[in-house]
Amino acid sequence: MKNIAAAVMICLLATSAHALTYEEKLPACLACHGEKGISETAEVPSLAGMPSDFTLIQLFLFRQGTRKVEIMNDLAKDMSDDDLRKFAEYFSRLPPPKASGEPADPQAAARAQAVIAANHCASCHNPDFSGREQMPRLAAQREDYLLKALRDYKAARRPGYDATMDEVIRPITDQNIVDLSHYLARLR
Repeated sequence: MKNIAAAVMICLLATSAHALTYEEKLPACLACHGEKGISETAEVPSLAGMPSDFTLIQLFLFRQGTRKVEIMNDLAKDMSDDDLRKFAEYFSRLPPPKASGEPADPQAAARAQAVIAANHCASCHNPDFSGREQMPRLAAQREDYLLKALRDYKAARRPGYDATMDEVIRPITDQNIVDLSHYLARLR
C-alpha cells in the first residue's frame, strides 16, 4: 500500500504544471522514506537522524543527475538550493531509527568488526556509526539498503562525494558487505 501511495505522489509531482514548494514535496519524500523518516520500503534508506550535510550532498547529486535514481532525479530536478537545505535539515532533526530484529549473529559481527578495524570505517562514520558531516549514519539503517549501497559503491554504480569510498571499498568482498550490512543494521 505504501508503494502505491508513493507512486501516486510521484505521478502527481511529475505532472504538476508548476514547481512545487518544499511543503508540497515533503509528503512524497515521506511516502518512500517513512512517515518519520524511517523507511519501511525495500532498498530505500531511512533518513531520520542522517547528518544534514550528507543529505544535502546526496540531494545535490540527484538534482545534477550525477547520482542516478530515477524517482529521486525527478523529485530533485527543480529543487532550489534552499529546498535542498530544508529537506536536509528536516531529516537531520528526526530521531534516528532503532536497530530492529535480533542481535547480530556473533560470527558475522566479529567478521564485520574486523573489516571495520582494518579499513578504519569508524574514523569517518564515527565509532557508533552515527555519521557526521558528509558521512552517513549507518547504525540501524535498513539491512537491504546497506547491501545495495555497498554493492553499488563496489561496482562503481554509485558516485561518492569524493574518492574515499571508492578507495575503501576496493578490497571489500561481497561476504564482507553481507557481514557489514547485517552487523550495522543491528547496531544499537
